[in-house]
Amino acid sequence: MSIKVDKNTIIGEAIKADPEIRKVIEKHFGNGCFTCPGINMESIGFGSLMHNLDPQKVVDEINETLSKK
Repeated sequence: MSIKVDKNTIIGEAIKADPEIRKVIEKHFGNGCFTCPGINMESIGFGSLMHNLDPQKVVDEINETLSKK
């Protein structure tokens, strides 16, 4: 399944849609993200801001990873 994410994509939904996304989330947000209940309601943009990251950079890296499949 090919998807394209944006900053409003829910982290948990993105990972369920394509497990490759987990690697990028782990790289930027760390392992704690996967045990946090917020993964099912927080967007990539919100998570990025909580980790003091540029949301667009994270989104671009996810979409680049997906495009290589």
